[in-house]
Amino acid sequence: MTEQTKVTTLEKVVVRFSGDSGDGMQLTGTIFSNLSAILGNEISTFPDFPAEIRAPQGSLSGVSGFQVHLGSKKIFTPGDKADVLVAMNPAALKVNVNYLKPLAIVVIDTDSFQKSDLDKAKFTTDDPFKELGLTNVQVIAAPISSMVKDGLAEFGLDNKSAVRCKNMFALGLVCWLFDRPLDEAMHMLQNKFAKKPTIAQANIKALTDGYNYGHNTHALVSTYRIESKKMAPGFYTDVNGNKATAYGLIAAAEKAGLKLFLGSYPITPATDILQELSARKDLGVKALQFEDEIAGICTSIGASFAGSLAATSTSGPGLALKSEAIGLAVIAEIPLVVVDVQRGGPSTGLPTKSEQTDLAQALYGRNGESPVVVIAASTPTDCFDAAFWAGKLALEHMTPVILLTDSFLANGSSAWKLPDMKDYPEIKPKYATEYKGDTPWKAYHRDPETLVRYWAVPGMEGFAHRIGGLEKDYDTSAISTDPHNHQKMVTTRQAKIDKIADYIPEVEVLGDKDADLLIVGWGGTFGHLCEAMETMHENGKKVALAHFKFISPLPKNTAEVLLKYKKVVVAEQNNGQFANYLRSKISGFNPYKFNRVKGQPFIVSRLVEEFTKLLEA
Repeated sequence: MTEQTKVTTLEKVVVRFSGDSGDGMQLTGTIFSNLSAILGNEISTFPDFPAEIRAPQGSLSGVSGFQVHLGSKKIFTPGDKADVLVAMNPAALKVNVNYLKPLAIVVIDTDSFQKSDLDKAKFTTDDPFKELGLTNVQVIAAPISSMVKDGLAEFGLDNKSAVRCKNMFALGLVCWLFDRPLDEAMHMLQNKFAKKPTIAQANIKALTDGYNYGHNTHALVSTYRIESKKMAPGFYTDVNGNKATAYGLIAAAEKAGLKLFLGSYPITPATDILQELSARKDLGVKALQFEDEIAGICTSIGASFAGSLAATSTSGPGLALKSEAIGLAVIAEIPLVVVDVQRGGPSTGLPTKSEQTDLAQALYGRNGESPVVVIAASTPTDCFDAAFWAGKLALEHMTPVILLTDSFLANGSSAWKLPDMKDYPEIKPKYATEYKGDTPWKAYHRDPETLVRYWAVPGMEGFAHRIGGLEKDYDTSAISTDPHNHQKMVTTRQAKIDKIADYIPEVEVLGDKDADLLIVGWGGTFGHLCEAMETMHENGKKVALAHFKFISPLPKNTAEVLLKYKKVVVAEQNNGQFANYLRSKISGFNPYKFNRVKGQPFIVSRLVEEFTKLLEA
């Protein structure tokens, strides 16, 4: 009689792959996520890796992880705790012990749980599960490394190369757990190792062996079925925030009929934007790596002067270095997109972790009265729309725009329906050829409605001009040190930014319109705050959420929304930068604050706990 495996149907599940930095957990998690997206699941991912280039093998500081939350209903976050943990060594088990649900399945490679491995992870006994108090988990303990070496003997690989395929064995086992067919995963591996066919076939063999191991032994645990979500018709892909940002900039340039130029310098976690755009020469993109952050932005300013949609990408320390050049773009009034993928600070800080701590720098981090537009993306897929908006506002309002994403969005991914560009508005810069004033055109002559100066691109006959870092006369555009003129120009530059509020969407309130508590957020915390709101709804609480994409200027209805509710809490991953900004802009607004700066995403259960306390206080 054939042994039957218990199958449990779930709406959603959280899987975490974890191991040494060299164990290939990021690739494993990415393939599993892509496979789930292809099969019609909603997904949200969270890659979590150490800052060290190569920490000591098997050490606690060298643990790399990849978490994916998948389900048949809307998924907002990568999940708080895991239903399944793949722990390739003792260090991975120890680092993730607090992220396991009761009765979670834990997959371990027993070959990597020897005495020496336990010592590296600072265990004091030979039973890591008992030592960690893990008495209520289901364990799949298999000699993965040994089975992989034996299974790949036919390929003639050296010992090290063979063992490196153990992550695919683990992936195959997880695919069995969730009844995932292997065909698409095999296709991904063939593409990944297209230039190394032997390695591709070895990984496919290890993947198949892992699946068969679970199927043949039934692994003594229940398997899961996640129903597919009925998706709207269209083409879907799994996209992370950095790639979506790059595509959004390309889309904005195409809508404006311009070439896209990126002048940049590599910095974690923004480098993928430079790499992605470097590969898009087929779309006319010019992406160049320069010797430092300052050179990167200055070349972008030059490209903007020459008539391109120009952008530069960086993270917090690089934004600081670019501040003087951003000021030049402000006073010269030329379009420029500055993408800041926020990471843990200050200084070098936590290069691979995520925070929202650059907001004040984006708003105020320049000398003089130097107003710019500030936008913040809310999800990995929203990075596309946010980048498109950044390009549109920069070009149509002749201003630098700082686009804030963060490490969580940049490296995390979601299933993305490829957009139809017919649904996106045109981008129409105000060129000098449209000037209709009574006097001859000058460089700082403005559209009377928007206060935007007309853009003259080199080569336009009759529009030769000079702009630069010295103050200019409002009427003649000649260099001026007149105090009354300076006051007028300072006021005008701010008014130009303020008027942009007429051209952006109003902030939308989700949830109960008559809520007892309004949650306010911005940027990459959207999914966690939205899930917290929905959880509180299920508990009978009346809660609403106002999440901000447009920060400078704020949407026109901001004061109306925020002053409507008796209790408002602003939740952000800093010490209260957005809350303080809102207080400075809205008279009488004094919100509660929820602040965490841990380099990790919010924990939804913790949000629910704290927001419920506020409601009941």
